[in-house]
Amino acid sequence: MKHLNNNIANSSNIILYPDFEKLKAEVEKLRTEFSMLVLERDELLYHECKNIEMAYLLSIGKLEYKAYKIECAILRLKRKAELIQARKNRQEKIILSEIEARLDLEFAEYQAKLNEHLEKMNAAIERSHGRVLTDEESRELKKLYRFIVKLLHPDLHPDLSDEKVRLFNNAVEAYERGDLDGLRIIAEIVAEPEIPDAKSDAMTALMKEKERLIKLIQRVRDDINEIKSKYPYTMKSLVQSHEKTAARKKELEEYIKYLNEVLAVYTEKIAEMLR
Repeated sequence: MKHLNNNIANSSNIILYPDFEKLKAEVEKLRTEFSMLVLERDELLYHECKNIEMAYLLSIGKLEYKAYKIECAILRLKRKAELIQARKNRQEKIILSEIEARLDLEFAEYQAKLNEHLEKMNAAIERSHGRVLTDEESRELKKLYRFIVKLLHPDLHPDLSDEKVRLFNNAVEAYERGDLDGLRIIAEIVAEPEIPDAKSDAMTALMKEKERLIKLIQRVRDDINEIKSKYPYTMKSLVQSHEKTAARKKELEEYIKYLNEVLAVYTEKIAEMLR
C-alpha cells in the first residue's frame, strides 16, 4: 500500500512538472508580448509621433500659425472698433492706451494659444537640428529598451524597490531622448528576475500572473489604438504625401491671402474712426 501511495505521489509530481513548465512558458511569452507592446507604444509616443508633428509643423503648422495670428488680429480690430464706437456714442474721449489694455485682457486666451503654438514650432525646429541615430543605433536602442522594460517595468514587477522604479524612469527618459549610452548603462545594471520553483504555491502565483498580464496587454493595446486615433499620428498620411501636403499648403496660402484682405479693411475702418 505504501509502495502504491509512493507511485501515486510520483505520478502527481510527473504531471505537475510539465504543467508548471507549460504555464511558466505561457507567462514568459506574455511578458515578452507586453514588453514588445510597451516598446511599440513608447516608440509612437516618444519618437514617431514627435517626428510626425515636427514634419507637420515645419511644413503646414507655420502656415496655420500665421493664419491663426491674422484671425486673432482681425477679431481684436473688430472689438477695438466696437469699443471706439461705444465711446463715440457716449461722447467720451477716446484714450487708445485704455482700449488696448482692455483688449489685452479680453484677448489673453488667444495670445496664450499663439504662444503655445509658437513654443511647439520652436521645439520642432530644435528637434529637426538634433542628431539622428543611425539605423543600427536605433535598433540597439529599441532592443535595450525592450530588455529593460521586461526586467523593470512596474506593471510587470509590482514589488520593485523605489531604486529600481527610479532606474526604470531614467530608462524611459533616456529612450525618449535617444540616449543610447544611458540605456546601455542601465541594461548592464539590471539582472534577470528569479524564476520560481515548481511548487503548488508557485503554480497559483503563475496563474494569477498570467491573468494579470493578459489585462495589462489589453491596456497597452488600448493605449496604442488611442494614440493612433489622435493628433499628431492622424497627420501621418498627410506628411508622408507630397501631393496632400502641397494641396493643404495651397489651401492655407489662399486663406491667408483672404485674411490679409479682411485685416486691411478693419485697419482702414479704425483709421477712419480716429480721424
